[in-house]
Amino acid sequence: MKDLKPSELRDKTVPQLEEMLREARADLYRARRDLVFRQSTDTSGIKVRRHNIARIMTVITEKKRGGNN
Repeated sequence: MKDLKPSELRDKTVPQLEEMLREARADLYRARRDLVFRQSTDTSGIKVRRHNIARIMTVITEKKRGGNN
């Protein structure tokens, strides 16, 4: 799991970002489930996923408010 760059996210439209958000949340759920059932030991990946979700949500909010950033 790699960090998403805010500049990459700002190039996308709001519907694309919302779809990415749904996928990222589903991916976080799967990662947490795998951790609980001992199918994975990647605890740092959960942090990266949470940060990516926050980045996506921030860019969505900026776009909906009409921010030029």
